[in-house]
Amino acid sequence: MRVLVVEDDGRLSVALRRGLEEDGFTVDVVGDGASAVSAAVMAPFDAIVLDVMLPGGIDGFAVCAQLRRARVRSRVLMLTARDAVDDRVRGLEVGADDYLVKPFAFRELVARLRALGRRHLDDRAAVIEIGPLQVDTSARDARVGERSLVLTPKEFTILEFFALHAGQLLTRSQVERAIWNDDLAPTSNLVEVYVGRIRRKLGGAGVADPFVTIRGEGYRFDRQRLCDASSAGRASA
Repeated sequence: MRVLVVEDDGRLSVALRRGLEEDGFTVDVVGDGASAVSAAVMAPFDAIVLDVMLPGGIDGFAVCAQLRRARVRSRVLMLTARDAVDDRVRGLEVGADDYLVKPFAFRELVARLRALGRRHLDDRAAVIEIGPLQVDTSARDARVGERSLVLTPKEFTILEFFALHAGQLLTRSQVERAIWNDDLAPTSNLVEVYVGRIRRKLGGAGVADPFVTIRGEGYRFDRQRLCDASSAGRASA
C-alpha cells in the first residue's frame, strides 16, 4: 500500500514513516494542509493518515473536504489528540473513512490501514485466497497450501499489490508509484525484474503463472488461471 502521512510533528512523522516502511508500506510525508492536498491530487495513494491539527490555516477537516470535492478516493484515516464526539462526527461527515485518537498503539494504526486497503474487496478478511495461493496481508506471508513462499519484503509487497487488484490491468507506472513512490527513472526495469522473480517462486511451488503480460501496457493478475489450475490439480489427484 502507498500511504501519505500528513503530520506536522517532525518526530512523530519520522517514527510513522520508519515504522510503516518496516511493515511494507510505501510512505510519503508532508507537514501542512496545502502540501497534503497537492500531493493527494497528484498521486494515487491507497490511504492517507491525516492529522486534524495542521499549520498554515488548513486543518485536517478542510483537507479531507477539499480532497472529496476533487474526487480523490484515497481512504482517509484521521488522527487527533481530541476525543470529542463532535470532532469524530465532523471528520466522518467531511469524508474520512476512519478515526484514531492520539496517543495510539502503532499496531492499531497498521491494522486499520490494512483494513482500509481491503475495503474494496468482497471478502475483507486479512487473507486473500486465490486458488491455491494465500496472501496474508496481516502476517506478511504468502503460502501455497501448507508451503510458505520465501519472498523478500519487496517481493511480498508487489505480490500483495497485484492480489489486492486481481483482474485489473496495472501499468508499469502504476506499480512503480505504488511500490517505489516516484523515485525510479523512466527507463527502469525493476517491475519486470520483480515480476520475473515472483513468477519463478510461484512456479517452484507448483503454481500456474498468474501474471498476464499485456504488451506495451503492463500486467494483469489473472485470478482464473490460479483457480483453474487448482481445480485441475484436484481433479487429477
